Amino acid sequence: MTPRERLTQKEIQIALLVWQGLTNREIGRIVGTTEQVIKNHLRSTFDKLGVWSRLELAMYVASHGGQNWATATEGLKMAAAQAPGVSSARL
Repeated sequence: MTPRERLTQKEIQIALLVWQGLTNREIGRIVGTTEQVIKNHLRSTFDKLGVWSRLELAMYVASHGGQNWATATEGLKMAAAQAPGVSSARL
């Protein structure tokens, strides 16, 4: 399992918003929650991806496809599911 696959949908959404340059307060307004909840999600995301800061998180997202990062793994799984003899568990 890749580090990206360990993230929840909310963590992915927040990581993309960080990559876009939004503050925790702005992200909280978009997601509909508090700044503290955003901080908690970021802490969990940092741990899962092995990064230490918002900058490292943004660089991680950028280096793994930017806006397409959120859908890249799902696309690979769908392609594997359609290919005979290929297990999506190996992706």
